Amino acid sequence: MMKKVPVILIFDIGKTNKKLLLFSRQYKMLHEETIQLEESNDEDGFPCENIELLSNWVLNRYQHWNSSDVYQIIAVNFSAYGASFALLNKEGKPCLPLYNYLKPFPEELHQPFYEQYGGEEKFALDTASPLLGNLNSGLQLYRLARQHLSDFKMVKYALHLPQYISYLVSRKMVSDMTSLGCHTALWDFTKNKYHDWVFREGIAEKLKPIQPSDACTLHGESNIPVGMGLHDSSAALIPYLKTINEPFVLVSTGTWCISLNPFNDRPLTVSELKQDCLFYFSYQGRRVKASRLFAGHEHEMQVKRLLEHFQIKEDFHKSIQFDYDIINKLTADMLNDKDDFNPHYFIFSTRNLQEYSTFKVAYHQLMLDLVAMQVRSIQLVIQDTNVKSIYVDGGFSHNNIFMQLLSNSFPSFNVYAAAVPQASAMGAAVVIHEHWNESAIPIDIVQCKQILPL
Repeated sequence: MMKKVPVILIFDIGKTNKKLLLFSRQYKMLHEETIQLEESNDEDGFPCENIELLSNWVLNRYQHWNSSDVYQIIAVNFSAYGASFALLNKEGKPCLPLYNYLKPFPEELHQPFYEQYGGEEKFALDTASPLLGNLNSGLQLYRLARQHLSDFKMVKYALHLPQYISYLVSRKMVSDMTSLGCHTALWDFTKNKYHDWVFREGIAEKLKPIQPSDACTLHGESNIPVGMGLHDSSAALIPYLKTINEPFVLVSTGTWCISLNPFNDRPLTVSELKQDCLFYFSYQGRRVKASRLFAGHEHEMQVKRLLEHFQIKEDFHKSIQFDYDIINKLTADMLNDKDDFNPHYFIFSTRNLQEYSTFKVAYHQLMLDLVAMQVRSIQLVIQDTNVKSIYVDGGFSHNNIFMQLLSNSFPSFNVYAAAVPQASAMGAAVVIHEHWNESAIPIDIVQCKQILPL
């Protein structure tokens, strides 16, 4: 009989794609499954995650792989999107929908809440987060308490989604700092504890004790170490923290481009909050200053606009190489370093496409404009820290125009196009390394290529 291959099983739950991955002790991905689950609707008809479908899928796939003839599961962990609560009754079963953080927050609750708890500006500073409605996940519980009291009373336990997925397997309920620190409005960063409102509104009693993000509990039947689950943005940072020795900024690019500086924990200012800065928590519970830019979404929208205008086939932009002559002829509207910039205003959307002779020229202008904003967003988190390296992962790391313009904008920094295959899942595996793996963490789990300025 063939000897089973020891692996760690990771569930990586995105809003669209739910993934299951198996990694070897050398962190090679041996198997991957992806599924998209049909959404359900909450009581108002707003689309939301179907928590029953998700729960059944996780448990079924765990049981399937735990009885595999090929692989031996020796540990399990989880990463998942944030700002979402699983609301459980006294039996530990979901009793309400997994509300969608995109659902508009009731206007009639907004002003009274902030008036009661110190005003918008002070509250945002204390909780280190812009005011984001239901994306401040604590406010989802506040809404229930104020508008649906009987439902609120029915909720015995509130677990952030990563910890709920962990609970399905471990049967242990916990809270975790990477979820609490992610623009939840629950945590007072000035006092390093839950904000006063969490106690006054009866929220704190529904939250479970905070456990270290790199801790494990042993599964009752199999004795397998099971991790606590991580917020996916914090999980994606872990492979870098574990393998890079000098201070760095990670620019994680996708729909959102999030610049993370784990070496900057200075208090946020009002100006920084207005420019979409916030704090995350690292897996060590340390503050990570971050800035957000909706650049991936904007890129997608403007590429569609360009394709239609120039009547070019889809994906043409992916073949365009950086052209220094074109860049020299174009001028980006440079943002004044002394002024705040508006991270939600993308100038290219207002440009007249008739002024550009070809798709290639117009696309270079788009990238100039986007990178000018990305530079400002990165500068907000670098500040005067001793960071000298910038790692870019995700979609824009493969865009040679973006990367070259970024390197040119930071000539005294080492700028890298980086790649960690399945970064959030890899982070969830690496964070509990000592619980399942006697080998050293390979230094090549972060693959990177330096982009030199021209």
